[in-house]
Amino acid sequence: MHIHFIAIGGSAMHNLAIALHKKAYKVTGSDDEIFEPSKSRLNKYGLLPQKTGWQPELISTDIDVVILGMHSRTDNPELVKAQELELKIYSYPEYLYEQTKDKKRVVIGGSHGKTTITSMIMHVLKLNSIAFDYMVGANLEGFDTMVSLTNDTKVAIFEGDEYLSSPIDRRPKFHLYHPHIALISGIAWDHINVFPTFENYVEQFQIFADKIEENGSLIYFEGDEHLQKIASNSRKDIQVIPYREHGAKVVNGISSLVNGSKKIKLKVFGKHNLENISGAKLVCNEIGISDDQFYDAIAHFEGASRRLEVLSENEECTVFYDFAHSPSKLKATTEAVKAQFPDRELIAVMELHTFSSLKKDFLPEYKGCMNAADQAFVFFDPKTIEHKRLEPISEQEVKEAFNNKKLEVFTNTKLLFQRIKDISRENKNLLMMSSGNFSGQNLKEFANTITE
Repeated sequence: MHIHFIAIGGSAMHNLAIALHKKAYKVTGSDDEIFEPSKSRLNKYGLLPQKTGWQPELISTDIDVVILGMHSRTDNPELVKAQELELKIYSYPEYLYEQTKDKKRVVIGGSHGKTTITSMIMHVLKLNSIAFDYMVGANLEGFDTMVSLTNDTKVAIFEGDEYLSSPIDRRPKFHLYHPHIALISGIAWDHINVFPTFENYVEQFQIFADKIEENGSLIYFEGDEHLQKIASNSRKDIQVIPYREHGAKVVNGISSLVNGSKKIKLKVFGKHNLENISGAKLVCNEIGISDDQFYDAIAHFEGASRRLEVLSENEECTVFYDFAHSPSKLKATTEAVKAQFPDRELIAVMELHTFSSLKKDFLPEYKGCMNAADQAFVFFDPKTIEHKRLEPISEQEVKEAFNNKKLEVFTNTKLLFQRIKDISRENKNLLMMSSGNFSGQNLKEFANTITE
């Protein structure tokens, strides 16, 4: 089987390429730019393209399947030639389904928490020696790749992203998986460039629920009114299972789950993670994991990469980094750190980086989402706005949108980082939040300067 990847350098794409290479498929690919860590990882497995750029001469009838990445365009010369030759062309979610259509598929969807919940389930299954296929949007300790596909597993665990599948397949990715067990963690408007209204965005989750296989299960967070409606509209053959925040206590900055008379110490914290744990537990129960097996395993879960990751710390200050960028994620992460360390002041810093976050019409969605912080800073790079071809926004418009009198807005990282350095770090935590890197800043290095 010869599979060719157009845009092999993408985060999901290069992991899928490696997974298929491990299945002994012949894998080739191309891209017009490949960054780290994709570049090194592809090179490790002998999959790094010999030269950069699109190479239509690589496309021939010897190829069995073409997998098209979202980074590509509809006029990509390799795609055009593949279409002319009438080759089979898949998006990567479509091909994940093709590889697992005879297995029990578990798909975790939601505007927030889906990576963490997927990671929790994977962690629990691994510690209980259950083999499974998977696709997750973060690097996890104990897992070499973000995608794994094998011939001898019976279960597949997928993180279900609602973004589009490929340039020629405009369906949301999670519509293509047809789960037997589906979980939805919550709905908060995102991807405004694709779903221009909140109603249109919510509709995608209803469609996802409608695509659950016959006699399947829908697990949902019952505190979300939109999910309540979706659950009430589910098919009669679908088992509907609600969940809420798991009971817990915090002592000296450490959270412990409460299960009857038992207390299970955790390595993660926050109300949102207590909700995530409840959802993950129900999924694991559906797969066949007992409560005791789940609790024994979840006690060792240290979190997914870039989710409340500790960059540096000393006795007086901890510097956290989180991938949070949408309003709901920003609010949950800020509140989680403040609640876990109520006796420490919280300095929260976030970067507006995504298409939605930089769109003037979307900015009001951020109202109040950093209010839990004692000092709040927002950064955006006007060059990023220009690159995304969006209408310019001003520092004052951002400040008004967040509706936070304590908020300071910056468009220069040097000035921002110096401002943070000038603040006393005694008995304070610093929370850095972005899906980018603050215009190329080394956050680990900066964190060390804060705690040294």
